[in-house]
Amino acid sequence: MNKFFKALCIAVSGVATCSLTACNGGGRREKYEQQSLEALYGKFDGDIERGTESRPITLHILENDTAKQSGYLKLLLDGFNEKYKEYNIVAVDANQDQFSDLAEDGKYGYGPDVLYQANDVLMKYCSGKHITPLPVEKLDAYSELPELARSTYTYKYRGAEYLMGVGVNVQAPMVYYRKDLLPENWEEEWDENKNGVPDMQEDMRAMWRFGKARNAADKDKYGFMQSLFDPYFSCGYLFTYGAYVFGNDNTDTTDIGFDAGDSKLGAGVILQLAESMNMGCVDDSITLARESEFASGAYFAVNNTQDMYGTMIDELANVYSKQGMTSSDARKAAVENIVAAPMPALPASGDLSEREGELLDSIVMGGINGYAISSYTKYPKASLAFLNYATSFEMVVKRNEYLGISPARSDCNKAAVVQADVAHSLYDMVETGRISIMPTVSGADSIWKPLQTAFTDIATDPYREGGKKFTAADGACDLDALDVLLKTINKNIYNTIHTFGDGNN
Repeated sequence: MNKFFKALCIAVSGVATCSLTACNGGGRREKYEQQSLEALYGKFDGDIERGTESRPITLHILENDTAKQSGYLKLLLDGFNEKYKEYNIVAVDANQDQFSDLAEDGKYGYGPDVLYQANDVLMKYCSGKHITPLPVEKLDAYSELPELARSTYTYKYRGAEYLMGVGVNVQAPMVYYRKDLLPENWEEEWDENKNGVPDMQEDMRAMWRFGKARNAADKDKYGFMQSLFDPYFSCGYLFTYGAYVFGNDNTDTTDIGFDAGDSKLGAGVILQLAESMNMGCVDDSITLARESEFASGAYFAVNNTQDMYGTMIDELANVYSKQGMTSSDARKAAVENIVAAPMPALPASGDLSEREGELLDSIVMGGINGYAISSYTKYPKASLAFLNYATSFEMVVKRNEYLGISPARSDCNKAAVVQADVAHSLYDMVETGRISIMPTVSGADSIWKPLQTAFTDIATDPYREGGKKFTAADGACDLDALDVLLKTINKNIYNTIHTFGDGNN
């Protein structure tokens, strides 16, 4: 939001009511800052607010783009509006970017009443009191939330704990590959342990070899493709070898651990993967082309999250339809041929070119997406009604149906019909420590830019002409140089948080 618009909104708020939530401007915020968190529970006491036919209460809902594109948001809004029609309450799309910053926009009257975002995004708003603590006894979903979902959205303040959001779905990167692009003789050539599962699904070394062979046969075709510069998807390569974000269970921002353990081997894996891809891995080019190139067959496998499953199915079904299949057959074939699995295991040595040796189960960065209520809303009780509706059994199951998400509610997890195996796999990964939940403490935002800069630097190395920064003369990874880079990441994050300030409101 530009400065001119902010200034204009502040000026207008003196004579008129802004259309979004934080319309009271600074006065409401100053009053709010003086309140204790305990007192904020009172916002939910009493009967739900009612609008009139001429002036209905309008709730602005911030959702992600995938929910909009799939039609789920329309389903959600229409269902809520019908249920609360007698109250003259209308929920509408906030029409804001899915990554809008409530801390920046809310106080200027440009923010949603209810927002759906990842746990690290929502929980960063706690320290500035931008989201409101929720009354547990009034949350319909609370009894069905696993401990992980509750603890992820718990905020400690002056010795007490407060629930700040309601988890909707567990999310973490997984590998998706095309079963119909496997070689016809894959059971003989690519299933060394004869367990009926392609080696590429279980072992990143096999995936790497397969990708190089596929590209050698056709320069426009690849194996596994990923925008390696993206920390959310690439941090797992470091975590698998012992790295961590913050110490003391992701709460101590003075202890930054991206160089911990043998994480330099994970950085070397990123380097080797980049060499098997193309220059699209150094930025978001692969991410932007991911679903379409996967559907076209250019990419055999991609790294993706569960909420993109529906888009992947649609893209591939469209390709099949153009090849002559009926719509129903095309969709059935797409569902059958897209296989999802946890990220393949990595070699303990970090060397993707080896054929044998110990493997390590991959660890990935993950999170729990959920809903929270803006502290700037003028309608807290109506907002709570929407939050309860959006996190109900019916709507979370529908979200699974439309988006393929893995429900956070235990009862919905059992009822999941789309990617049910993935939902169960994610829970297993959580229980076995294979998902590292994104940190939610103040300062967590400061990890992304240093990581992105470093991962871009690593992924660029195979495409540098002349001297390379992280590749030795014999073509092997320069682990010492990679270790220095990881230590630089730690230093830059520390300085951003503790020397220059973390920039959080």
